[in-house]
Amino acid sequence: MLRSDLPVDQSAQVEILRSGRGPEYDFYQLDLRGADLAGVDLSFVKLVGCDLRGAGLQGSLLVEADLRGVDLTGADLSRADLTGACLSRSRLEGVNLAGAVVNEETRFQLARYDSGTVWMEGFEWRTCGAMGPGASLAGAFLNTVDLEDADLRNANLMGAYLSGANLRGADLRGARMSGASLSKACLMGACLVGARLGNADLSWADFRAADLTGVELEIVESVEGADFYRSQNMSEGLRSFLLGRSSGELNARNGLTGRTLKESLTVGPLTPNSGGT
Repeated sequence: MLRSDLPVDQSAQVEILRSGRGPEYDFYQLDLRGADLAGVDLSFVKLVGCDLRGAGLQGSLLVEADLRGVDLTGADLSRADLTGACLSRSRLEGVNLAGAVVNEETRFQLARYDSGTVWMEGFEWRTCGAMGPGASLAGAFLNTVDLEDADLRNANLMGAYLSGANLRGADLRGARMSGASLSKACLMGACLVGARLGNADLSWADFRAADLTGVELEIVESVEGADFYRSQNMSEGLRSFLLGRSSGELNARNGLTGRTLKESLTVGPLTPNSGGT
């Protein structure tokens, strides 16, 4: 049974970690931003959901540490030993992992990274299950993942399950999304420049104010109830294609926005200083 009687003061919490008594406690969702834990043995410590943004963890031992959902944005994990550690759903934007040690048991599933993340030399980060630019996520189940403002440029999302996913403001430039399930997904304000959406399920999806420059969509499984209100840079070819869908798809009313697909396509493109919801 893990102890829950942690001191309130962050410096005292950090001291427990430095002392080697970390595995005795549950550090669930604690604020440890900027903590200096360089070279500290944190093996087997449970840090689920902690805020470790900007923390110094270089050279630390994190063998089989539980780092699920931890926000490590901007943290330094260079030369850290992550053997058997679980970093599923963690935030790795801007993290330095140069020289870090991992093995087949180290888990990165659904962790978020960006172009500022420095990976270990020779590590196949595109196929480790993490989400970010260039990631290989074909057929992945991402329904429950929060991808708001995520950097997914050139990611392979072919056949991915994104029903109901939050992709608001996401950067999906050049993403391959053919055959993906985007039913009821929120892509409001997302950048879809050059994205490939052929044969995707777009039913009830929210594309309000999304940038659709060069989007490829010759074939689609369904667009019933989708809302493209004031989407940006939609080609006339794409608009005509969508307006040529069945009356059932065109006249289905989106339960969130209250508009039909047809209504959303008859409003002009979003321009500066224009309103609307």
